[in-house]
Amino acid sequence: MTALGTQGQDHSGPQMHDDAGRHMDGIYRTQRHIYDATRKYYLLGRDGLIDGLRPPVQGRVLEVACGTGRNLICAARRYPQAQFYGLDISRAMLETAQRSIARAGLSPRIAVAEGDATDFSGHALFGVEQFDRVFISYGLSMIPDWPAALRAAHAAVAPGGSLHIVDFGDLGRLPPWFRAGLLSWLARFSVTPRIGLRAEVLALAGDSRAETASLYRDYAQAAVLYKTPA
Repeated sequence: MTALGTQGQDHSGPQMHDDAGRHMDGIYRTQRHIYDATRKYYLLGRDGLIDGLRPPVQGRVLEVACGTGRNLICAARRYPQAQFYGLDISRAMLETAQRSIARAGLSPRIAVAEGDATDFSGHALFGVEQFDRVFISYGLSMIPDWPAALRAAHAAVAPGGSLHIVDFGDLGRLPPWFRAGLLSWLARFSVTPRIGLRAEVLALAGDSRAETASLYRDYAQAAVLYKTPA
């Protein structure tokens, strides 16, 4: 994502939140209407992430940067025994998510709210202190302070739970022409592959268990961090 604000302005707190929200709204105000139809061709690994969630019966699952709600709807259908929550900084995307969730008849099981991925409270947004599963699907590549978002997501995981991530990889084993074209296209939407994601995940995990994987010739990368039970 491009940097927000201008020199001399306050870049912290509510002002930064509002700036980031407006930036995302500007990008997706019209794109949100075709987002799901187009992104299914290159946001690879999302369904594999959902398959790996396997929340407990009556478990609580949070998606950070939930966008149009596509993943939440798929996951809620996949796991009818769980309750789902999603946050996003873009009000425009949340409007689309709420309509899609209602059309799917899943409003009783999916709640969404406006929130900053780098600094949020599950209790303030949903009345839930921590979640059995937290996931981020192609969200870190759009968040300027993505290590902070990673830490916030991990903090939201309950003891014995897990954080699941999928996002763009370094594209290193793809043909150079394809890599250059994809990076140029992604830049139009303030998307930057997070080359240091694996190192951040392992550092955050510490002595806890963590799994990382490269997918589709480094097109995507995935990770799971497991929290030690209390």
